[in-house]
Amino acid sequence: MPDIREISKILADITVPEDMEKFLQEILTDNERKDLSLRWELMKKLFKGVPQRNIASDLGISLCRITRGSKILKSPDSVTGKLLSSMPEIGEGRLKK
Repeated sequence: MPDIREISKILADITVPEDMEKFLQEILTDNERKDLSLRWELMKKLFKGVPQRNIASDLGISLCRITRGSKILKSPDSVTGKLLSSMPEIGEGRLKK
């Protein structure tokens, strides 16, 4: 399997949102972009405390996929949780533990 560190460094070096969007458009397929967007939406809803069954129904995804996201956000060292906390439009909605 290819090393994720190289792509992580490349992503970290992109500082202009429009460049990041274009890069993701270029490197990902339509389905990969949809999947990534869906996963981010699921994480935002979990962080806001939306019940898992509601998320499954709203987004048309399995509870297993949602449970994985919930475990990530419950981890005290979750980067995703820290990112969501720093977003003003989401930060006040906290994950219910």
